[in-house]
Amino acid sequence: MKWILVLPFLLVAPLVANEEGGWRERLAESLHLASPDGDWRAQISGNLTLEGFKGHQSNPGLVLFEDDTLFHPRLTLFADAELGPQVYGFVQVRVDRGLDPAEGSMEIRLDEYAIRFSPKGAGMSLQLGQFAAVIGNWMARHDAWQNPFVGAPLPYEYLTGVYDERAPRSLADLGPAAGVDEYAYLPIVWGPSYATGVSLSGRWGKFDYAVELKNTGPSSRPDAWPVSAVDFSHPAFNARLVYRPDLRVKLGLSYSDSAYLLPSAAGSVPPGRSFGDYRQRLVAQDFSFEWRRLQVWAETFQSTFDVPGGSVDTYAGYVETRVKVTPQFFTALRWNRQVHSTVGQGASRFRWGENTTRYDLATVYRFTPDSQLKLQVTSNHPSGDPSEVGVAYAAQYCLRF
Repeated sequence: MKWILVLPFLLVAPLVANEEGGWRERLAESLHLASPDGDWRAQISGNLTLEGFKGHQSNPGLVLFEDDTLFHPRLTLFADAELGPQVYGFVQVRVDRGLDPAEGSMEIRLDEYAIRFSPKGAGMSLQLGQFAAVIGNWMARHDAWQNPFVGAPLPYEYLTGVYDERAPRSLADLGPAAGVDEYAYLPIVWGPSYATGVSLSGRWGKFDYAVELKNTGPSSRPDAWPVSAVDFSHPAFNARLVYRPDLRVKLGLSYSDSAYLLPSAAGSVPPGRSFGDYRQRLVAQDFSFEWRRLQVWAETFQSTFDVPGGSVDTYAGYVETRVKVTPQFFTALRWNRQVHSTVGQGASRFRWGENTTRYDLATVYRFTPDSQLKLQVTSNHPSGDPSEVGVAYAAQYCLRF
């Protein structure tokens, strides 16, 4: 296994992280700038993650490699700046082999950038740039340090039978993604969905709200997120409303309406139609609960894609728990499920995507407040064929600074 080469580092890293003298504190101080009067400040931080995957064919997600194993290093750098209490900006830059773990050469990529205005006394904020969508509750905790698992929940990475590079000619063009290039198809939501646009968010009593206009929708691929790739000719609309009955519970409702075809697909649509006529409509509910050492998150999704002759639906959801066993040791369990509607007539009806159930089990050990190791096992259970049940493994070391 190629990623076994990371093990010596995993053994040494905790010793380095525990090195007396506070190198992390010294580094943080050297990366912090502020005016003498405190009118502005800026901070650079980051994390280094080393990931290993084995048995990816058993894990229905956006982990793209040909061999049975993959080693995927990633350096993430964050820059945050404040200009008084009303203006805040941030940038996220990654050095890796792609947003989704894959083989290939290393690249440097600007994933997020935004500036946020919070007028005094307004109780709301306006944000412009390229940043994660407001949909659901996983977006706010998708960072490698906060996520108790190595990967995303199933709805954020499971590939359906819908694609974006050309318009479907008929229902027969839709089908399970097995055996084809993974990047030809779309999930319900593509990871954190760092599309470009503007958002308005705020709080009113026990309610939080956020609405945004983005250049492309939640299922769009990473190549489409920059405004230089897809403009605002067919903007996506996303919204989320959260109710907080008390400090332990959050109940959320999200909605999205967007075009899912790329502009390059314009030549493949029928006469008299636009690629923007092929819509994805998404309704999602989310729930979170935190009490002492227990945390629970859950989300459900209903996504409808317009296709020739009507529309197709997929339903997905997950329930995730994390238990703090000791101050340094956590364990997490996640149940995932996604199903697809049938299309066609009579005896020729078929499911346009493969139904599946997935179980993720992970353990997290924090060597220090800034270094941790995750170990994860995934069991995938495709519907209708017990022989395809498989197990995949993943490991991730994360050092933040």
